[in-house]
Amino acid sequence: MSGAWATTLSVLLLVAVLIAAVVRPWGWPEAVIAVPAAALAIGTGLLPLNRAWQEAEQLGPVIGFLAAVLVLAQLCDDEGLFRACGAWMARAARGQPRRLLPQVFVVASAITAVLSLDATVVLLTPVVFATAARLGARPTPHVYACTHLANTASLLLPVSNLTNLLAFAASGLSFTRFAALMALPWIAAIAVEYVVLRRFFATDLDAGANPPAAVEAPTVPVFALATVVGTLAGFVLASAVGIDPAWAACAGASVLAVRALARRRTTVRKLVRSAALPFLAFVLALGIVVRAVVDHGLADALGRLMPDGTDLAALFAIAALAAVLANVINNLPAVLVLLPLAAPIGPGAVLAVLLGVNIGPNLTYAGSLATLLWRQIVRDHDSEVDLGEFTRLGLLAVPATLVVSVLALWASLAVIGV
Repeated sequence: MSGAWATTLSVLLLVAVLIAAVVRPWGWPEAVIAVPAAALAIGTGLLPLNRAWQEAEQLGPVIGFLAAVLVLAQLCDDEGLFRACGAWMARAARGQPRRLLPQVFVVASAITAVLSLDATVVLLTPVVFATAARLGARPTPHVYACTHLANTASLLLPVSNLTNLLAFAASGLSFTRFAALMALPWIAAIAVEYVVLRRFFATDLDAGANPPAAVEAPTVPVFALATVVGTLAGFVLASAVGIDPAWAACAGASVLAVRALARRRTTVRKLVRSAALPFLAFVLALGIVVRAVVDHGLADALGRLMPDGTDLAALFAIAALAAVLANVINNLPAVLVLLPLAAPIGPGAVLAVLLGVNIGPNLTYAGSLATLLWRQIVRDHDSEVDLGEFTRLGLLAVPATLVVSVLALWASLAVIGV
């Protein structure tokens, strides 16, 4: 199949997959539509089998890495790491809602960077709801901080986001070089988000709080914390010696899993469930569908828009293009489409794409799957996200954060180099 029919069918398949992921009819997992769509793309010849296999080989290590990190995050939650974070936030806030926001920023940024944005959305957001209720604080500013930081604060490490894993593989950078280049953009982006959220929710933050109940000193799960630190060290060491960092993630998850199984705190079924196999299948299937779209015209169209260089103006243009595309087709397809175009330009272009696809999704619900998941968690806590409020906050935060982070990336590239 070729020509206009191939282009039309590939775009329709991608649209169907994205709509199903956003709407999730009848509560179906995202993979229910994505996997048949990928099979149809292969079966109709849109994507030859050998091309599909190449895409699967490219995504395989990334998907394995994601599975290991998801299991690691769930086991840390089982050990009480997130409850300890909630107790610490409550004690540090001293009953003042305005003091709670910086604590949420610190914890959410650290958890997102180390254990991925999924941990912040799925595991930390309920803790923030409980902590705000304990202090008598309005939860909205702190809960919004979770979703914004799940995207923005995922810039630092290759393990922080699935988009980072893909960009890391395409950049050719080492783990430490990637982190060094993204450290300044990460700090700058978080600082801008804090200023914007603090001003936007000034009324909520100034509202009176009930005297807090006594909060017991949290019991820090030392073993889990040590395992996370060891896993991070493993990422650095693996990258230095040319081993896929996925093996370090698997080692960290295995250490906690063996301990939890020995103490009967978990089961094999729960461990498998925490790996989110349907979501992993969705990621693989989406990659195949996106590859079909790229091969049938999208790459050529975007290639004409992609700047050829990494000066400041080019970095701004690349990041803006990535942010717009993330809000149109979701950030995961956007990064899959843009990385093959950015990689030949150089690591700077790849990192600029990453800024766009990680910060841009704070503008719309559909910008990232993490935001969609966050919205569902908010509903589960008998709250509702106001579309107008979400969009107004995004319009204030995203452009400012993107501009400052691109400037910071440009400075990092000039000082550190690639």
